[in-house]
Amino acid sequence: MYASPKSLVTKVVSPGTTRWVTLGLCLCATLVSLWVYAHEAPLPIFLLMLNLAALAAAGLQRWRSRKSIKFQPQELADRLLQVQENERHRLSRELHDDIGQLLTAAKLQSDWLQRRLPADLQEQCNVLCNTLNETLAKVRDVSAILNPRQLASLGLEASLRAHLLKTLENTPVHWSLECHQRLTGIPEEMAVAAFRITQEAVTNMLRHAQARNLLVRLQRLPQGLSLYISDDGQGFLPATDPGLEGQRGMAGMSERIDQLGGMLSVRSQPGFGTRIEALFPWAPRTLERASPAKVLE
Repeated sequence: MYASPKSLVTKVVSPGTTRWVTLGLCLCATLVSLWVYAHEAPLPIFLLMLNLAALAAAGLQRWRSRKSIKFQPQELADRLLQVQENERHRLSRELHDDIGQLLTAAKLQSDWLQRRLPADLQEQCNVLCNTLNETLAKVRDVSAILNPRQLASLGLEASLRAHLLKTLENTPVHWSLECHQRLTGIPEEMAVAAFRITQEAVTNMLRHAQARNLLVRLQRLPQGLSLYISDDGQGFLPATDPGLEGQRGMAGMSERIDQLGGMLSVRSQPGFGTRIEALFPWAPRTLERASPAKVLE
């Protein structure tokens, strides 16, 4: 098979080829210039064209080098999210594997010690054992938040339900998770984004909103996966540019949505709660298999 013209052009103007061509032209121009100077010959038009070609090649090389290190804002956002997820996974592994194992060993040692201490020291040992148990449980919770391993095994719905149950267990918030269709086959990056956005919304609600009721709704739509989060808390004024105005949680949500080419809508007013709607579009190969569903009100 013959190579296409586009592939030939791409190969010819590749960075490696451009560097060698530039070096060759500059070397030829230098040698011819030295020969002309040594023989006191008139300046030929060939030498002028050679110098111009060398100058053009050097300019092309500089333009390619500047273009190669220039990042678009979307590329920077994608790379930042990728780095954040990788760092979350690393910290989760360290908490679970290293600190978790050390705490487990300390718990076993404290249990062994408790069985052998006299009665007058049992109370202090019980306090120590309870503290170790609480610390170990907290480390496991933080590890699960940093890296929701259950997403791959349990799926998005079960993972969100487990997270809401654990996070809101000792709070006065009444919550509900609605899923009108089975959420199997959701792409991993979409499931992680939906989980992280819900995680951030719930965290913000607990810190600032003082809400009493929370609704999380997931739904398959023909155009993508819809996520709806609503609470009856204090509300706030959404910023036009959350990143510049200090709303880091909202900025993180927007970055995750933008990374997948989706849409995010945040509606809130002081005293009237918060409504967050996110739509994650299907990939082209998945769009044809998406089942029709009733649009959220």
